[in-house]
Amino acid sequence: MLNLPRFKAAAVQTAPVFLDTDATVDKVVRLIGEAAGNGARLVAFPEVFVAGYPYWSWIGNPIEGSPWFEKLVRSAIELPGPEIGKIAAAAARHRVNVVVGVNERSRHGIGTVYNTVVTIGDDGRILGRHRKLVPTWAEKLTWAPGDASALRVHETSIGPLGALACGENTNTLARFALLAQGELVHVASYISLPVAPPDYDMAEAIKVRAAAHSFEGKLFTLVSCSTVSEEIIQALEADFPRARELLTRRNSAFSGALGPDGRVIGQPLIDEEGIVYADIDLSRCIQPRQMHDITGHYNRFDVFDLRVNRRPLQAARFDDLPDTDAAPEPTQEPQA
Repeated sequence: MLNLPRFKAAAVQTAPVFLDTDATVDKVVRLIGEAAGNGARLVAFPEVFVAGYPYWSWIGNPIEGSPWFEKLVRSAIELPGPEIGKIAAAAARHRVNVVVGVNERSRHGIGTVYNTVVTIGDDGRILGRHRKLVPTWAEKLTWAPGDASALRVHETSIGPLGALACGENTNTLARFALLAQGELVHVASYISLPVAPPDYDMAEAIKVRAAAHSFEGKLFTLVSCSTVSEEIIQALEADFPRARELLTRRNSAFSGALGPDGRVIGQPLIDEEGIVYADIDLSRCIQPRQMHDITGHYNRFDVFDLRVNRRPLQAARFDDLPDTDAAPEPTQEPQA
């Protein structure tokens, strides 16, 4: 007998405490408690919510933005670490699944930072750490490319759960890789981007991408987008005189849920801060697949062949000798 979960999901639309890691983590913990108190079993947070997005790369040149890059590096976190541990503890305490974006600092290179989406189960276990595959446009000044080692769908109490960050939701092959693993719930994390080209409606673009994934995959998509706070604008306009002008355009943030038919569930949030809730019934994913199941009967795998390299990418591979021949590990600092 196939029994699919029904649950309430929550998408947070707000701004971090800009480049203040501890304060932002405290905000995440508080919002997890609020959403759980309203019955949510899945809570989604925006892209790099801990603890901020590099807007300076869009409103200034690389030289002007370099001191701000250092601030971001200093506010970035390592995984695992105490900051994500605090968020995981809140997830376990409230029995909710959590997806949150973070700036992840490499343990082996203080100048290397990743745009990372962390998935946490309702028992507090860190299920996945997906690093954004390709930083978008000006983001290449900040983040290193990730790999596919964590391009995975996780079995959770609310069903098979996957996640991608912002522009990755435009990457058809990345999305298909998740669908092919049986994804039924997708979290798409975004940032508000008022500095897009003049004819670009960011809120509408977010909705279109979410609708495409939901309709093509016959699943639910939960979108969480950040906002640009007055605090962020004031912090940046001291060094970038046009910050306020460039960061206040409307229709720059969209958060909400979309069903297997590609339509929005309930009332989404456009630009305003808050938490949007949606009732999810995964059984609604069944009937639409009788028509189109692109990872099953409605495809030609004898024609198309997608291969995904899941090997972790690293600076060097150290092929140590067998233990019997290896030099002993030092147990203390060398004596003078």
